[in-house]
Amino acid sequence: MSSSFTMYTTPWCGYCHRLKSQLDREGIPFDIVDIEQDPSAAQIVESANNGNQTVPTLVYSDGTAQTNPSLIQVKAKLEELASA
Repeated sequence: MSSSFTMYTTPWCGYCHRLKSQLDREGIPFDIVDIEQDPSAAQIVESANNGNQTVPTLVYSDGTAQTNPSLIQVKAKLEELASA
């Protein structure tokens, strides 16, 4: 299964680590980008969060974004994408 979203993160973000662990445990594939290592990724996060570098920010294949979502919210969005 290919990934349906990219998680923008930082190495020190506890919320990012928690969500990544939950997604890994559920076998949900995703791409991960460290915004501290990639300035263009930081701009993507800022555009999704009113100029703030809030992580985790997930950007889906349809172009929509979620900031600090729960596992349930991610699963619901993936179901929506699969049925579209």
